[in-house]
Amino acid sequence: MAKKKKKLRVIPLGGLGEVGKNITVFEYDEDIIIVDCGIAFPEDEMMGIDLVIPDVTYLKNKKERIKGIILTHGHEDHIGAIPYVLREINVPVFGTKLTLGLLENKLEEHRMRSDTTLQTVEQGQTIQLGVFNVEFINSCHSIADAVALAIHTPVGVVVHTSDFKIDYTPIQGEPIDLARFAELGKQGVLLLMSDSTNVEREGYTMSEKTVGKAFDEIFAEADSRIIVATFASNIHRVQQVIDAAVKYKRKVAIIGRSMVNVVNVALKLGYLNAPEGTIIDINELGRYRPEKLMIITTGSQGETMSALTRMAASTHRQVAINRGDLVVISATPIPGNEKTVSRVINQLFEKGANVIYKALAEVHVSGHACQEELMLMQSLVRPKFFMPVHGEYRHLKQHALLAQKAGVPEENTFVMSIGKVLELDDSSAKITGSVSSGKVLIDGLGVGDVGNIVLRDRKLLSQDGLVIVVITIEKESGVLITEPDIISRGFVYVRESEQLIEQMRKVAYSALLQYEGKDWGTMKYIVKNVLKEYLYSNIKRNPMILPIVVEI
Repeated sequence: MAKKKKKLRVIPLGGLGEVGKNITVFEYDEDIIIVDCGIAFPEDEMMGIDLVIPDVTYLKNKKERIKGIILTHGHEDHIGAIPYVLREINVPVFGTKLTLGLLENKLEEHRMRSDTTLQTVEQGQTIQLGVFNVEFINSCHSIADAVALAIHTPVGVVVHTSDFKIDYTPIQGEPIDLARFAELGKQGVLLLMSDSTNVEREGYTMSEKTVGKAFDEIFAEADSRIIVATFASNIHRVQQVIDAAVKYKRKVAIIGRSMVNVVNVALKLGYLNAPEGTIIDINELGRYRPEKLMIITTGSQGETMSALTRMAASTHRQVAINRGDLVVISATPIPGNEKTVSRVINQLFEKGANVIYKALAEVHVSGHACQEELMLMQSLVRPKFFMPVHGEYRHLKQHALLAQKAGVPEENTFVMSIGKVLELDDSSAKITGSVSSGKVLIDGLGVGDVGNIVLRDRKLLSQDGLVIVVITIEKESGVLITEPDIISRGFVYVRESEQLIEQMRKVAYSALLQYEGKDWGTMKYIVKNVLKEYLYSNIKRNPMILPIVVEI
């Protein structure tokens, strides 16, 4: 009897149907590798949540089989969850020098560096992890040291582009290795997994060097202090800002915790270059005339606690926006951040600053491939099967349609969702089931202790407020001593709504008088229900009602 052929299992645990939280599991026989392990930022309804990480329950019972985590680049949506996941699954982590440099900084913050094995790889290198041979292909993105992967498996080659763009004139390093993609395509690629973020945009993504030209034109005419806000991880962008500062004889101050951390790591590892004396401490700003200064800061997305947002709101302790300052926001708002970015821009204008943003000048280019680049990748790799990754569902669907135009049969394209299992051999592929997956919420130091019920309560409190009903009873007899006391938070202001509060008190008291039992739980249930019904029928509001029984 012929031995049954084993299959490769590809299991995305994040990064599909969402932006961020990228993580994919590759499993063959007894060997498992993980590609990337990132965070997502909380949605508006996730009240008080700091970060969202992938649910790795599926992997916890398979720790001994996991050969390692492979990182494609150092963005938070690809490395940010590692400190949390390594607590559950302590395995070696592989990545390029800058990627691991940024991760090392993060692990030290979590006091985990000594417990983690980090192994540096280079573009063009191949490492063996069990049955998998993982090849690191030079790529281009909005951060240095980005790589794509060719994962050589017993059933064929999987090409994972990760985030990429085709930039023929990168700021640093070599252009994306299109020749290697073409060579792999000629040899035969079983599955292509490709970045879908910019699939809705036609044409090509502009080279990062075009931003440098825009900076040069803007800074040549500036006669005041310049403040540039961009992504901390976009080291190429930061380098161009520093280059412009050097050209126009300005000192550079770095502001914002994440910006300071990334710049320090990049300078240490040689990915950023600045002549000695160019970068000054924030406390030295007062020693120079405004026209001799440039500030590089975080806050391009209007983040609440970022440096630029605090400057705009006049709450930053060290830097205030002055009339005439030139503020350059070198980023495009991430979907969902448009309102917060717009608010910051308005506040900056109100304080007398001149603001330049994407709508006014080419001060930002994307790090993701547009349609023509995605089509080029398809034509070079020529995969048998295709699975779009990294994007919301509409992005994945549009990318699947694009692949079909490039010649991939419809039945060979798989628009997946997290937790689904794609099984492949050298001639077939199909979705065979699903595994445990989802979101784990980080709130402060708490990991996963905030769930749907807590979020629902937080949402209710934020929308309708809280009513506390204090029921005082005699300890021995259980008899009501007085009318309940009503305390309101976020519902109505008691002094201005005395009549309503008094009526609520009477309604609750009347209901309790009709109850002849002594059970606390029943008392609370009665009060909660009667007040809920009264408030909705009279003022159409649904505050959270919290009865408390006090024995005297």
